Amino acid sequence: MAEHEHTKTDGLGEMATAALGQPSDHAPRLTPGWAAPARHERMAAHKIECNACPVLCQISDGKVGACDRYANQGGALVRVDPVLLLRRHLDGDTSVLDGGLVPFLASAGPDTPSGPTEAAVFVTAVGASTTYPDYKPAPFIVSSVVDGVDMVTVVTEGIFSYCSLKVKIDTDRWLGPEQANVRCEGEVVGHVSTAEYGSQMLSLGGVHHITGGSKKEGRSTVAMMLALGNQQAVDLHIDGGAQVRVQAGQPPVVNGVPEARMRVGCGSATIGIFAQQLAGEADEVVVVDDHITGVLTEHQAGRCLAMRPSGLKIRGRKSTPGRYFQVASPGTGWGGTDLVDPLAIVERWDAGLAWPGQRLLMVSTTGEHAAWFVLDQALQPQPARMPAAVRSIVERIGENCEPSLCSVLFVGGAGGSLRAGVTENPVQLTRAIKQGRVNVTCGGAPAYVWPGGGITVMVDVLRMPANSFGSVPTPAIVAPIEFSLRLADYQTLGGHMAYVRPLAQVLASGSWHPDGAPTARRFVAAADGNPWPLGQAPMLG
Repeated sequence: MAEHEHTKTDGLGEMATAALGQPSDHAPRLTPGWAAPARHERMAAHKIECNACPVLCQISDGKVGACDRYANQGGALVRVDPVLLLRRHLDGDTSVLDGGLVPFLASAGPDTPSGPTEAAVFVTAVGASTTYPDYKPAPFIVSSVVDGVDMVTVVTEGIFSYCSLKVKIDTDRWLGPEQANVRCEGEVVGHVSTAEYGSQMLSLGGVHHITGGSKKEGRSTVAMMLALGNQQAVDLHIDGGAQVRVQAGQPPVVNGVPEARMRVGCGSATIGIFAQQLAGEADEVVVVDDHITGVLTEHQAGRCLAMRPSGLKIRGRKSTPGRYFQVASPGTGWGGTDLVDPLAIVERWDAGLAWPGQRLLMVSTTGEHAAWFVLDQALQPQPARMPAAVRSIVERIGENCEPSLCSVLFVGGAGGSLRAGVTENPVQLTRAIKQGRVNVTCGGAPAYVWPGGGITVMVDVLRMPANSFGSVPTPAIVAPIEFSLRLADYQTLGGHMAYVRPLAQVLASGSWHPDGAPTARRFVAAADGNPWPLGQAPMLG
């Protein structure tokens, strides 16, 4: 069995240690957690054991654990970060939302925002603590009334060893061969997956990299996932391929060069979109593409426009008229190929069809590369100045390209023991989710639940609140997850009904437990574009 390296040690996170001093008005206050269990081994009197993850740190008074999430404050185990609550504006709501730590409801004091209702507040799992070691209910089981329906939301931070990131990189540039290793700081942390339309795909993390390799590989993998999940930049190297800087919502940087455009379509699609505009301005157009290179006069679009055959013969494997595969090797040049000179894919001109003065446009699928040629008397292409009308069409190709961005999606397997924090019969939760009776969110963001067995969720990290993810040195990722359903359905699936607390009471007391001390909380505005977690079909349908 692998040794828990941080067991019986104090973590020394500076931010969390600072929080143990006298907090300012805007500093995070400490959140009381579960009391430490009875000690089963000798431990210094000034230490307490944290059981919020399998590491079981023994923390000295005034210190934090190895994860920087829990601390020892005067012999009590406390959660350092505040709980994050989403607020949405409703008609008649005159309260001010500044993102700070504020009291709430009339019982909380004179600074209470005025006007909010239950329907305007959602308790997320960010900062909420965890169900681990899973014999106890979730930290927050909150009831509220939404559109006249009694609802309940079960809130917990999950400790995920079974998790990964799916990274979509909008670029035609060749980043590396499929199945090639992806490295971070020299350690293998994932691989190149199958390319999609206009995008390269990476699969990063996963249990085999997190726990199945060396300790260094596991640490590097979790550090990489934590940074990307929290919307930070990470430098990756692909074996036999490119260096790539990836950051959610930002353009990828390939070999030091920021990408700007995602292709408008493959070469054939680009021909089809712009054929009518190009006809009459050029006698032949070749759209160079790593996947499908298009040739206008051969293409069905050119035929429908009654264009004269040019006699141009292209290297590569012909698919259907005007569509060619494998015209060049993948690369970072024209259209995601290794081409520097586009004429390298021209095999010849048919002298019986070609003519001197023929006008040829060669362009990439993003419009970033374009060249204009005119055939001389020997039917050889000669570079020429591109006419303004043709340049305008090339610019329109670029205009129709979406910005090149990186998308990071977190995938986590929630089908294990964290379900025990929801119900005494975990399979009932799984079934209820598959039946559409439970809405699953991560930090309030909509999560896609994969079909098949278990609870495998996938969520866009950009739709989640900033810094939603944490980690523990087991190693594992800590991610928020919430389950929302009708109160009656929760009772039917065997939920922990004795621990359900009305939202007003939770906000006033700050704890799921009736005797709990107040919990620090921070309000943020619900993200634009995200559906409200308690107002989605089919729950209220």
